[in-house]
Amino acid sequence: MAPSRRQSNGRSPLVNQQSQITSFFSKKNSSSPSPSPPPPLAKHTSKLNPIPGPKPNPSRSPIPTTPSPGEPKLKKPLLVIGQSPAPTPSSPLNITFGDEVVDKRLRVYWPLDKARYEGVVKSFDKVSGKHLIQYDDSEEEELDLGKEKIEWVEETTGRFKRLRRGGSLGFKKVVIDDEDDDVEDSANEKSDDDDSSDEDWGKNAEKEVSEDADEEDMDLEDEKEEEEELGEEEVGMKTSKRKGGRKTESKKRKANGVAKPESGKKSKTSANVSTKEEFKVPSVEPVKKIETDKASTADKALVVDELERFGKREAEKLHFLGLEVRRDANRKRPGDANYNPKTLYLPPGFLKSLSGCQRQWWEFKSKHMDKVLFFKMGKFYELFEMDAHIGAKELNLQYMKAIFTARRKIENKGEQPHCGFPEKNFSMNVEKLARKGYRVLVVEQTETPEQLELRRKEKGAKDKVVKREICAVVTRGTLTDGEMLSSNPDPSYLMAVTESCQSSTNLNEKRVFGMCAVDVATSRIIIGQFEDDSECSALCCLLAELRPVEIIKPTNLLSLETERAMLRHTRTPLVNELVPTAEFWDADKTVHEVKTIYKCINDQSAAGSVDVGTGAANTYEDDELGCLPAILSSLLRAGVNGSLALSALGGTLYYLKQAFLDVTLLRFAKFELLPSSGFSSIAQTPYMLLDAAALENLEIFENSGNGDSSGTLYAQLNHCVTAFGKRLLRTWLARPLYHTDLIKERQDAVAGLKGESLSYALEFRKALSRLPDMERLLARIFASSEANGRNAHTVVLYEDAAKKQLQQFISALRGCELMVQACSSLSVILKNVESTQLHHLLTTGKGLPNINSILKHFKDAFDWVDANNSGRIIPHKGVDLEYDSACERVKEIESSLTKHLKEQQKLLGDSSITYVTIGKDSYLLEVPESLRGSVPRDYELCSSKKGFFRYWTPSIKKFLGELSLAESEKETAFKNILLRLIGRFCEDHNKWRQLVSTTAELDVLISLAIASDFYEGPTCRPRVLGSSCSNEVPCFSAKGLGHPILRSDSLGKGAFVPNDISIAGSGHASFILLTGPNMGGKSTLLRQVCLAVILAQVGADVPAEQFELSPVDRIFVRMGSKDHIMAGQSTFLTELSETALMLSSATQHSLVALDELGRGTSTSDGQAIAESVLEHFVHKVQCRGMFSTHYHRLAVDYRNNSKVSLCHMACQVGKGVVGAEEVTFLYRLTPGACPKSYGVNVARIAGLPDSVLRTAASKSREFEAVYGKHRSKGSEDKLPMQSSLDEMVVFIRELISLTRLKTCEEGTCIRSLTQLQQRARMLLHQH
Repeated sequence: MAPSRRQSNGRSPLVNQQSQITSFFSKKNSSSPSPSPPPPLAKHTSKLNPIPGPKPNPSRSPIPTTPSPGEPKLKKPLLVIGQSPAPTPSSPLNITFGDEVVDKRLRVYWPLDKARYEGVVKSFDKVSGKHLIQYDDSEEEELDLGKEKIEWVEETTGRFKRLRRGGSLGFKKVVIDDEDDDVEDSANEKSDDDDSSDEDWGKNAEKEVSEDADEEDMDLEDEKEEEEELGEEEVGMKTSKRKGGRKTESKKRKANGVAKPESGKKSKTSANVSTKEEFKVPSVEPVKKIETDKASTADKALVVDELERFGKREAEKLHFLGLEVRRDANRKRPGDANYNPKTLYLPPGFLKSLSGCQRQWWEFKSKHMDKVLFFKMGKFYELFEMDAHIGAKELNLQYMKAIFTARRKIENKGEQPHCGFPEKNFSMNVEKLARKGYRVLVVEQTETPEQLELRRKEKGAKDKVVKREICAVVTRGTLTDGEMLSSNPDPSYLMAVTESCQSSTNLNEKRVFGMCAVDVATSRIIIGQFEDDSECSALCCLLAELRPVEIIKPTNLLSLETERAMLRHTRTPLVNELVPTAEFWDADKTVHEVKTIYKCINDQSAAGSVDVGTGAANTYEDDELGCLPAILSSLLRAGVNGSLALSALGGTLYYLKQAFLDVTLLRFAKFELLPSSGFSSIAQTPYMLLDAAALENLEIFENSGNGDSSGTLYAQLNHCVTAFGKRLLRTWLARPLYHTDLIKERQDAVAGLKGESLSYALEFRKALSRLPDMERLLARIFASSEANGRNAHTVVLYEDAAKKQLQQFISALRGCELMVQACSSLSVILKNVESTQLHHLLTTGKGLPNINSILKHFKDAFDWVDANNSGRIIPHKGVDLEYDSACERVKEIESSLTKHLKEQQKLLGDSSITYVTIGKDSYLLEVPESLRGSVPRDYELCSSKKGFFRYWTPSIKKFLGELSLAESEKETAFKNILLRLIGRFCEDHNKWRQLVSTTAELDVLISLAIASDFYEGPTCRPRVLGSSCSNEVPCFSAKGLGHPILRSDSLGKGAFVPNDISIAGSGHASFILLTGPNMGGKSTLLRQVCLAVILAQVGADVPAEQFELSPVDRIFVRMGSKDHIMAGQSTFLTELSETALMLSSATQHSLVALDELGRGTSTSDGQAIAESVLEHFVHKVQCRGMFSTHYHRLAVDYRNNSKVSLCHMACQVGKGVVGAEEVTFLYRLTPGACPKSYGVNVARIAGLPDSVLRTAASKSREFEAVYGKHRSKGSEDKLPMQSSLDEMVVFIRELISLTRLKTCEEGTCIRSLTQLQQRARMLLHQH
């Protein structure tokens, strides 16, 4: 019989699952676990993790092995239980203790271990005279303290393992247990190849890693748990300072006994345990009453000291990093041809000095010098060397303080930069670094210490560190999960761009671009090839619309103009350069790789794996090697006209392959062809084109102030309640509709959601507001069906990844169910609306996929609530055939055992015979002692109790073997249930995506429907006239047009003034020449008209009493004064570059808005350019447009032109206090030209000194006289005279009038004559 066990507060006697998981920076002699018989019994059963007293006997100290990561987390250390003989104290103790020692801490000496264990006195039993001692590992024991060897421990505040790092340090004091136990140094026994011999490595120094400010500091229980998780070997990695520089052993409690064989746990015998080296246990350096107001100064001083220490070490130890001696992997130096800064050559001498784990880290780092390594060690991600500085700076982590082993002196403290964080903070920290522009290389453990030991035994491997592999590369463009990603619905595009290799010396030459943009979080791929002009206008348009966060380009292949365009129209993206052909694949290489991937996917589908499916988003066409999506097939058939697009896809796939995302992305990709692909004409394009200048000048998505969305048209229309709806709204705004029928169809849908249907629409919004980002969530679910990257089966993770995956899966199911219910509830409005679009979206089997039966399958499969809470799926019968079969087999064997029991009862003639379970021995046949003589000889006696004997029959033993195998198969099937359910879910991925797409479209339509409530003043449904492709003259007409964004509450005093405006059409000029005072509202009117056109063609209502237009194919906007210094463009050059694009690309159906063209140069040149541009648009292009200017001569030139309407922004002019005019702005569009711009008035408003204003007013009158713009009294409304002859006539008339005056004040006459004299001189000078 097995010996009885002492009570252990209900916890399982298993060692912690991570006791050795991070034991790889110290090379110990290999030890193979083997069982040994129980040791002699002692009073104190041997415990693990002792607080070192006298040195334990190394020959009797087993090291328990670690359970697999899949086992439940158990903190109870391995115990060896037995009866306790009387103690043998070295000297008699006659001291007595009572209640006075309750709650005090002490150390109790265990003779068997020759070590002291720390605990606390919990209570005192006066009857027995014994105290209840609770050890730090939660074991309890009653002791007579007077008969024990004990030491009392002074009360100290428990130490914290990880400190919060920051200016204020967030705490007043930190105190730790100072231990002075002397430990015998065994350094002289250390083998020469021990990893710990390297002084430079951080040995995973004290875990004073600061977690994020939002995280709580680890409490004492977490610290104890972490210490228990340190492996016997890796204690050398977790080291720290001790008081007085003394060394102590690991807190790993040594036991010279082993576990019971039936415990299922291996133990290492004393013969296999290396005692070559013992390492320090980590602790935080004691800090005495750190005052909050002094913490910041102390922290800064500490950082300076650390940086000095690190710099000195790097100069001595890592000299090969210096620029003068640095080489890449091919030993090329900076400046050499083909030098690769991403790699590093490591000198052989340096490599020889490294320990095994150091060498492993440097091997990864030397190949990825451009990335930050998250190096997995047990439950922590560690950052070393230069990466540690980034962790301290960007993640607010704290450097490790001390680095030494038992053989090393304390003066070797903390030279190596090192910090880290626990596994649970991975998502948060990797996202922080990626958002800040860093590339993060995730190196995961793919082997446990037990697997390493087994590999060493079975294959003779000499490795002394566990395997680690690169499992992910995370950047801005490859983020798929994270808190900030969840809160920001905007897409994060990764864009690859390539260009045809042609000479760019001819400015009129057409360029050809291949582009591929990927939103990894949603698996959306936009691909296309297009021609462009010398200014890369189309590329700029795409960059402004998509705003990629990361760019991939072939090295030294793009032209200078393309590089400038990407610099000008992006927001500091992360740029990756790939070697052409080798990394940035050409079309042939790309097609080969894609076909190979899809062939593997199809083979898996044929074998019963997840089906890639077909649907509207992706249709697939068979060919000789595999199955390509239709879009890729069309690009392949296009030959040269699709080769660059395929090459761009190749560059993207190569980059994503390094991040382990290529296969998953292609498997569930949602391909979209770029609208401008195929070199189609405007007439074939269903969208209005908004170029980069239009998007920026009209502030569609980003305002010109701080670059966010406040005050933009997107913010005005964005009333969507779903993240995927917000993204769709961005797409609609970037690409307004152009075809009349499509516009009217969307208008009908928006109108159908108003009036009586509005209440149902609002209920629909309320239901959707509870949804997560379903588009991204589904992409994560689809990706989790693939076992690659961090999802690979070999990756060792300690967080409950399966539970998180299950909760996401249940969230996706609930979200889909909610969307179906919401759409079904909204479908009741169909009987009252005639919108074909709404009927399509809300009809099951059309826009709304028929997934009720699929949802019912998952609803009936398992209890969603119970599974979400427990993290385990218990499938209902009939759901999983593999699991059902395994359960059926178990029941059959149990039934056979029950039948066998009845046979034994009948055989022995006693119905009281039954099965009992003792410990791990089940199905023991318990037979009364009176029937012992009747028991057959082949029955095996297992145990007994008074009056009964327990047996195993041969049949029972056979059934138990079968039962064990069946239960193992059942457990295996149980573990794979989630993966099989996700696989089943992914088979219908196109239906789930269609459901999300339909829901998003309804969300945006409702948003447009209620957006009109936020306009100021009346709103109307725009009337779209005729076909955009007809020969009719395009027109634009608005009555009472308000501003879609500006409101009275944002304008301060007064209200926004609506205006009537007509451009082109019957009886109206096609161009408006707009003049008026500075600040009179000219630019606002131009933006107002353009925004109203966009609203109308998006399908929304506009803020006007009446609104009519013919569809606009493209809006051109030249507005504001800005330069692009980084791109080498001055203000005037930028202005003319945008104008040049208008002149070359505008059509009759375009809308042009030019604001003060020509002001970037001299008056004569600017006026000449402005007039020439206006002439081109009016007579050659004949498009609709508005031209605001301060060149008043243009008004004279076009006063008799029927194609140009002269208008100005009205104002009232009065006399100012300093002689300058004082202007009151009326903001009303008025026919006719404005005589002047009244710029001095703006100077007055700006607060210029009165003396300056008087001088400016006088100079203004002189200039007006010079240029023939001085007006006689009573003729303010008269247009200025331009010809020299007219000027002379006016001069003579004024002189005659002055001489005929009978009464004239002397001063007035003198001033008048002086002015006439000056004009005469000017006229003589001109002629």
